[in-house]
Amino acid sequence: MGKTKAAPRRSARTVPIKRLWVQVRGAVQGVGFRPFVFRLASDLKLKGWVNNSSAGVTIEVEGGLPELESFLGRLVDEKPPNSIIEGLEHSYLDPVPYNGFEIRASEAGGRKTALVLPDIATCPACLADILDPDNRRHRYPFTNCTHCGPRYSIIEALPYDRPNTTMRGFAMCAECRREYVDPSDRRFHAQPTACPACGPRLVLRDAAGKTLASGDAALAQGAQALRDGKVVAVKGVGGFHLMADASNEAAVKTLRSRKHREEKPFAVLFPSLDSVLSCAKASEAERRALTAPEAPIVLLARRLGRGSGVCGLVAPGSPRIGAMLPSNPLHHILMRDLGFPVVATSGNLSEEPICIDEGEALSRLGSIADLFLVHDRPIARHVDDSIVRVMEGRTLILRRARGFAPLPVRLSIPEDRPLRPTLALGGHLKNTVAVTVEDGVHLSQHIGDLGSLASTEAFEAVISSLSKLYGFSPELAVCDSHPDYHSTRRAQKCGLPVLKVQHHLAHALSCMADNRLSPPVLGIAWDGTGYGPDGTVWGGEFLAVRRHGFSRAAHWRTFPLPGGEKAVAEPRRSAFGLLFEAFGGDQEALSKPPLSEAFSSAELRLLRDMCLKGVGTPATSSVGRLFDAVAFLAGLRGRNAFEGQAAMDLEAAAEGSDEKGRYPVTLSDGPGPLILDWAPMLRGILADRGAGAPAGTVALKFHRTLAAAVAATASAVGIKKVALSGGCFQNALLTRETISALAAAGFEPYWHQRVPPNDGGIALGQAAAAAMGWKDASRPSEGGI
Repeated sequence: MGKTKAAPRRSARTVPIKRLWVQVRGAVQGVGFRPFVFRLASDLKLKGWVNNSSAGVTIEVEGGLPELESFLGRLVDEKPPNSIIEGLEHSYLDPVPYNGFEIRASEAGGRKTALVLPDIATCPACLADILDPDNRRHRYPFTNCTHCGPRYSIIEALPYDRPNTTMRGFAMCAECRREYVDPSDRRFHAQPTACPACGPRLVLRDAAGKTLASGDAALAQGAQALRDGKVVAVKGVGGFHLMADASNEAAVKTLRSRKHREEKPFAVLFPSLDSVLSCAKASEAERRALTAPEAPIVLLARRLGRGSGVCGLVAPGSPRIGAMLPSNPLHHILMRDLGFPVVATSGNLSEEPICIDEGEALSRLGSIADLFLVHDRPIARHVDDSIVRVMEGRTLILRRARGFAPLPVRLSIPEDRPLRPTLALGGHLKNTVAVTVEDGVHLSQHIGDLGSLASTEAFEAVISSLSKLYGFSPELAVCDSHPDYHSTRRAQKCGLPVLKVQHHLAHALSCMADNRLSPPVLGIAWDGTGYGPDGTVWGGEFLAVRRHGFSRAAHWRTFPLPGGEKAVAEPRRSAFGLLFEAFGGDQEALSKPPLSEAFSSAELRLLRDMCLKGVGTPATSSVGRLFDAVAFLAGLRGRNAFEGQAAMDLEAAAEGSDEKGRYPVTLSDGPGPLILDWAPMLRGILADRGAGAPAGTVALKFHRTLAAAVAATASAVGIKKVALSGGCFQNALLTRETISALAAAGFEPYWHQRVPPNDGGIALGQAAAAAMGWKDASRPSEGGI
């Protein structure tokens, strides 16, 4: 027999190797994304590399196809908690091959589209470090990791690496360096990482700049000064706070006197959530806002009575309090040492940007603070505390700064009409600016009112800073249509094409962008003042926004403002103007209470004469001034100590009432815009007050009347989607009543979320107007609806 042939030997099956290229866009620098990728690739036994670039994070990994597909899925599902993935491109390529996995040096070139992350509150792990007596960072005020710490306040250029931050002057010690290069450590590539041996240090100085103590002794002596009733200026992450014992009436009174801030409420920094709840009521949504990584000031309903740990002078006459929890290690240590709440108001003079430099603070705050607790980590740009309020179960930002800026708002832009690089310069009050990078509007932190040299210098610094970060060269400048605003003059001097945007249109477009709405939309923009192209002061507007332009569909009936700007500070003047318009200037009607109790006979004659001659009495449709007038007529306030005080009083009074009724208003038919007439409402208010109705009854009926007027006007205009914007919609009661009335009438109401309804959102609306591609956004088309 012949030999049987042996079967051929099978070779082991070879798994095909592929290379996966990934580009991740979003907030992926400064959040531990590269270390996360390193660990993920190691877990899946993939080889390759990851690095930062000006566009975000770039990854190449090699391995079997199942592992690469798992890598892609887990990259999104398991990303670091503070990261935001806005875009992810990938493609499969032939293998190189690679020998291992590494974090490569960052690439500095290319277009700068990576998101700059806001500053992030101290994470639980870092808090545990500073509270642990055996940890080398015990009580170290500058502890941080890849999950927390300063970002926007220290970065000077992209990509986000230590040499591009204000930490470049602090060389890491051997132990910090070991953590920095260890992939298993949470401080792996944490750019601001430091410790007592190599990082920033505290110093306590007196008002003359003399050093009193350093290190932990400086913190201890600063805490003792607060216990003793002193005012201490404390340098934090984004600038200085002025602090005083919130329970010490004398200390708070001293701070008010020195800062020339008579009645405007102060923010309060509490040591813990429990201490907040002893002073204020907080829903689950409000508690989440307090403890979120953004750590904003949250407006809460106060608990009245003793035992709250906060004296009445902190927020005189207000039923609300602005509360916040420690957002950085220095605040955590200080507040645990103190054990009681402190006033923590912005370290500035009224309406100016906060101080960020020690020399500047000594100069500007030397007459206010007794002591200065400072450190030597430079702050790249000022970043105030953000302020939020929970409305209808979700957070509404009232001041957008730390924790939120400069994350972008994305616009819906047609592919055939890309948005060219645009610089939006905002308004005059509560100014912010914005730059556009592709479809993203990068809104700056709160700058403030542009009425002082310090504010205009900060305005220029923020424009320069944002432009440098993104390598931004604008091709278009967008500004308010008011000819006398500083921001408007700045646009006209910059040598670029200029698009002027009517103030209330910018409000409406801001809310539309915040909610990703496309036209047609009825934008309701109610505020205190805005330049009207017809020569009046607008502020009670219903704007029909369509694809190719906008029209003034309706507005409130106008009335004169005797004294113009003076009326903003004196609600009694708005009331006089309202009554003058209603009674045709009848002298007898204008000589009765409550006007006769607020003005002398000579003053009443002068105001009437001004209105009759039209001298210094601009006509306005402003709902903000309508709030002022009604607050005066309800017996609440004749003068404002700060902006919006009378409107706040009216909201507070309404919240204490269970009134179910409302006042009548009439809606007149064209030609031109519809006119909402407040005269029937005014007669009802006067009748109620004459019959002895309390202020709360008038206040609640007024709010309900405004909401019903919105629904009636929306029905007449006939646009389904309604966007609510302008400073008046910071009022939670007005917003709630309006949303309810619109929904009941079959409309779809939208209100702000990530961007303030006040003038802090104007720059976003201006950028959105540029994206619409309109030739003229300064005046509405003719014909009303």
